[in-house]
Order: sequence, then structure tokens, then C-alpha cells
Amino acid sequence: MTKDDCFFLGKIVKKYSFKGELLIKLDTDEPNLYENLDAIFIDLRGNFIPFFVESSQLHKSELLRVKFEDVDTEADAEALIKCECYLPLTFLPELEGDKFYFHEIIGFKVEDKNFGEVGIIKGVNDTTSQSLFEIDREGIEILIPMNDEFISKVDKENKTIYVDTPEGLIDLYLEE
Repeated sequence: MTKDDCFFLGKIVKKYSFKGELLIKLDTDEPNLYENLDAIFIDLRGNFIPFFVESSQLHKSELLRVKFEDVDTEADAEALIKCECYLPLTFLPELEGDKFYFHEIIGFKVEDKNFGEVGIIKGVNDTTSQSLFEIDREGIEILIPMNDEFISKVDKENKTIYVDTPEGLIDLYLEE
């Protein structure tokens, strides 16, 4: 199992008890989906290691209180603080309709109602307040906000996302 086969679940933010329990800040809209896990992969100083879950429960909506097997002391727990947690992609529930996971749409074509074919999605920038499609058009990067008002249709079968962007948005990237 490698990081490419997984999705980011959250980050271990602090110890919960002196018995090795930890709190993971979950990066999800549906924390209850991850309450009863058997194992979590932890990126421990560049090594991808499975940790088996002895017990877990939600704590204050977006935190998961976890007790891992063989993490029994404060020192054991301390070593895991700030580590990132991952789960295999197979744990993600199937999304219906036009909903998608960011990793799913890499390589999709983007077609604009007025402009025509824009290019291929090479990534998603979610570090800004508004997530952005990062589109490659023959070596030129075009950023389009992932806004429900702009996305007309997601055709997973044909790997195409249809958008209707404000006039001139795409042209801004193509002007010399």
C-alpha cells in the first residue's frame, strides 16, 4: 500500500489520555463514516505504516478519539502527534450524480459552453478559499474555480467535465 493508493483522512493533533489515546482532526464532511475503522495508515517520518485500531469514537464532531494497538503510553502517543493519517481509496463511499472526489477527476477533459475544449485537469488546488481546477492547455495552466454555478455536468463515463464560465475568464490565461 502506497500513499497513491490512499486518501488523506486527517492529522493527529494531540494526546487524549495518559493511556496512549490520540485525537485525529478529520478532513471530511461526514466524520461518522470513519468511527469504526480497523486500521489507519500513518505517515511516520516518510514511512507509511498501518496502525490497528483498538477502539475509536467521535469526539466533538470533527475529532476522532483513537486508541491504537501497541500505543500504550504518553511517549508512544507523543511520537505520533502531527502525523498524517490515510485510508485506502476503496474506503471512500461511491458518489452519486455530479459529485466527485478530487483524485477521481485528474485526467478528465474540461469543456466550456462558450470557449469549447479547455484542456485536461492535472490537479486540484484546494489551498485557497475556493478550490480550483488546475487545467493544462498545451503547457499553459488555466485555473477555473470549482463553483457549482460554473459546473454544468460531470460525465464520469466519458471523463469530461462541462463548465459554463464567465465570458473572458479562460481568455485571461491565453493572452500574450
